[in-house]
This record gives sequence, C-alpha cells and structure tokens, in this order.
Amino acid sequence: MDLGEAKTKMQRCVDFVRAEVGTIRTGRATSALVENIVIGAYGGTAKMKVVELATISVPDAQAMVITPYDQSIVGDIRRDIEAANVGLTPVIDSNVIRIAVPALTSERRLEYVKMLHAKLEDGRVKVRQIRHELMTEVKRQFEDGSLPEDDRRRTEEELQKITDQMMEEIEKTGRAKEAELRL
Repeated sequence: MDLGEAKTKMQRCVDFVRAEVGTIRTGRATSALVENIVIGAYGGTAKMKVVELATISVPDAQAMVITPYDQSIVGDIRRDIEAANVGLTPVIDSNVIRIAVPALTSERRLEYVKMLHAKLEDGRVKVRQIRHELMTEVKRQFEDGSLPEDDRRRTEEELQKITDQMMEEIEKTGRAKEAELRL
C-alpha cells in the first residue's frame, strides 16, 4: 500500500476545494472571480478561459481590468462574463473591460457562506471517499493473507493521520474564507 499516492490524491481534493472556494465573491476584487469563465471567442469557434485570452489586473479592492491580447474579442469576453451570471457587470472602455465589484449585502454574504459550506462538505466527502477506498484495499489485502495484522493496523493509522491532516487543511481554508465573507 503506497501512502504517498493516497496523500497525493487527497491533496488534489484539497487543492480543488481551495480553487472552488476562491471563486466565491467576498466583496473584494480578485482575478479568481473571472479567470475560469469560458469565452466563446472568434465567433464561438474557440472555447477558452478568460485567463488564456487576456491579462486580468486588480488596481484596487473594488475594481478589475481585463485587457485582451486580441482587441477583436473584447465584446465576446464582455458578453460571456455577463452570461456567466457571477453578479458582475463588465463595461468596455476603449480596448479594455472594466468591472466594478459592488459591496455585498448581508443577505448575499449569508448565501455565499452557505455556498462555502457546501463546497467544503463536497471536499470532505471526496477525501473520505479516497480513505474508504484505500481502507477497503487494506482489508482485502489482509484477508488475502498478503498483509500481516501489524502492517494493516499501522497502515490504517497512517491513512487516518493523512485524512485528518487533509480535513484540517480544508477547515483552515473554510475558516479563512468565512472570515473574509463576514467582514
């Protein structure tokens, strides 16, 4: 049983949770709000993310500026950001797109906290699923006789330690984001 592989799989889940949590608005401008929105550029023939088509800068906490590499797709980027329904209104200003990030209402903050908790729980479920699959494999090896009792216990304990460590990372991510949302 390779516990390094287990840790890698669980770490990918934690990284995914961090990326998902990063997309939740906190009332502050951040490139994560728009960078993964898929844009139908060049008449819809090319499907690419905003980050692949433009530079995204954040001059202050309430504004974002998107500068496309190709000026002919400014309208496509604006249209698809609006269509993504992320609560942002892009405005074309000559060859750039400006987005003002409005402050969040208290009701909206509560919705985002609920969304945050759902994303965190999804991450926890994925980590537990990986642990369950590996524990089942350890049990199968023990029952086959290819894994001695002492090794089985040691492996299960190590796997639980890794799981607990990953759960704590998910919790830390959640606490930090929730603190941002409640400001």
